[in-house]
Amino acid sequence: MGASAWWTLTQQGRTQEAARTEQFKTVGAMLGKAAEGLLASGEVEGLAKMLAGAAQTYGLEKCAVRLPDGSAIAEARSGLGPTPVAELPETWNTGGSPAEAGGMEIAAQPGGGLKLTEKLWVPRRGPVTLEMIDQDPARILTQLQWRTHAGLGAIGAAGLTGVLLLYRRMRSRLRALGAIGEALSAVQAGESSPEALRISQDLGPAASAWNKLLAEREQLREKAIVERAAEELSTRRGADSEVASACDALWQGVMLIDDQMRVRYANGAAGVLLQAKREEMTQGGGRDVAKFVREAQVLDTIKSVVSGAVKQRTVVEVERNGEQGGGTIRVSVRPLRREDCGRALVVIEDVTQQKVADAARNSFVAQATHELRTPLTNMRLYIDSLIEESDEDPVKRATALNVISQEARRLERIVGDMLSVAEIEAGQLKLQEGDVRLGALFEELQADFQEQARQKEITLRLDLSPKLPVIRGDRDKIVMAIHNLVGNAVKYTPAGGEVIVRAFEAGGEVAVEVKDNGIGIKPEEQEKIFDKFYRARDKRIANITGTGLGLALAREVARLHGGDISLESQVDRGSTFTLHLPARAPASGAAGSGGRAAA
Repeated sequence: MGASAWWTLTQQGRTQEAARTEQFKTVGAMLGKAAEGLLASGEVEGLAKMLAGAAQTYGLEKCAVRLPDGSAIAEARSGLGPTPVAELPETWNTGGSPAEAGGMEIAAQPGGGLKLTEKLWVPRRGPVTLEMIDQDPARILTQLQWRTHAGLGAIGAAGLTGVLLLYRRMRSRLRALGAIGEALSAVQAGESSPEALRISQDLGPAASAWNKLLAEREQLREKAIVERAAEELSTRRGADSEVASACDALWQGVMLIDDQMRVRYANGAAGVLLQAKREEMTQGGGRDVAKFVREAQVLDTIKSVVSGAVKQRTVVEVERNGEQGGGTIRVSVRPLRREDCGRALVVIEDVTQQKVADAARNSFVAQATHELRTPLTNMRLYIDSLIEESDEDPVKRATALNVISQEARRLERIVGDMLSVAEIEAGQLKLQEGDVRLGALFEELQADFQEQARQKEITLRLDLSPKLPVIRGDRDKIVMAIHNLVGNAVKYTPAGGEVIVRAFEAGGEVAVEVKDNGIGIKPEEQEKIFDKFYRARDKRIANITGTGLGLALAREVARLHGGDISLESQVDRGSTFTLHLPARAPASGAAGSGGRAAA
């Protein structure tokens, strides 16, 4: 603030001095011209009044017009008005000339102020001198400087007051920051004790935050120590941990039973199979195995192995019902001797699905064997008949050949179904796409089932659209799917019934609808019949042979073509299977054809 005041006052003084000097020159030039005119006309009193007015207006200490001998024609002082004037002489030419007029000189007064001297020329009279003396500018500047000092002082006082208030407001925060800075310096010097680095809570929020950071740092340090210790401990127990991890990865339940029939170890699978928590089973050094194994046969086997009565591996299979759920479990128990104490290793497996799969496989083998035996028996009988009768009866010979052909095609379909199932299981069932003419396909279908329907006294009727499109697909697979649907309808429709096969195009797809008025299917079984090897539980079909593959294959074929099979059925009123196939245009662009036939 002091430097600003000094610089401001210095520049202000220089500016005021320059302005005063310039004003002094201007006033002198103006008064000189006016004085020449007034003296030329003899207006001395007017000259005196003019000088007095100029002295008053411009703050001149003295303003006078003098003759060459130094006497004043007119003179005025600031604040005193005009002084008495002398009588103007007629002439006072002292030998000068008008060319000498016009010179102006400004000089500084010894005591301060300015003095202006200007030479004038009065026509027909002679030269005169205008003399102007300025008041002491120091006094004027002092007044201005005082005002400037006062303004700067007021600004400085206001600024200092604001800084003081801000300091008082920020003092607590600054103290907290200072204390934190000292703590950081101590950390840099090697100090690590939280007590030495903690600062007073009275220093405000910053101090609280700093102390919280110290507490969290201490917690992290302690956690790191614990983790390192745990890591070292786990390294020492590496072998045991790997074995435990391997046991936990097993899908079979594993338990170790000691001589007191307590569970000393159990893996995760054992807990799942016994529906108990593994930690609960081994709690307190091991709990009684009878609390978790409810089957008496399994408990007796474990007890006999632990006691040493049985010294070889024993396997027990039990059916579970009740709290621990249904299914079949296989329990293997073998002795494990250690430190002369009887111990047993128990392995538990859930073999429910295996049992179901074995039953399904056995059922399939039995059904497939029966399905294969029937056409083979018929073929053998008719072949023997042909050999014995030779060419004696052409009608019997033709009938026998026809039956042999039908049974051979039946065998071909059964074997084809089995191969298709194998391809589905291996994920290798693929389509050999080509153009499929549906009209010719249904003509073959009618020829295949007409005789079978006649023998069962069933009406088989084909209701086909007049114009069926030629579609893209695997002809053999489509024939197999439709053949299975129609074959099931004929097989499970009693004598006197009716099977209707309809084919039409609608909504961008071709639909083949097989409708019968047979025994129907229960609602809870309508989705299951599409599973492989599944056959409905209706007693009326117990004596009807079948492999349980036809509908599963038909749906798989439909889905491979981008379609599906839907079912509507009511018990004792019949069923309607609908095969949906997308009506994709053939590659060759051939037109489709169809027909209408009844049997």
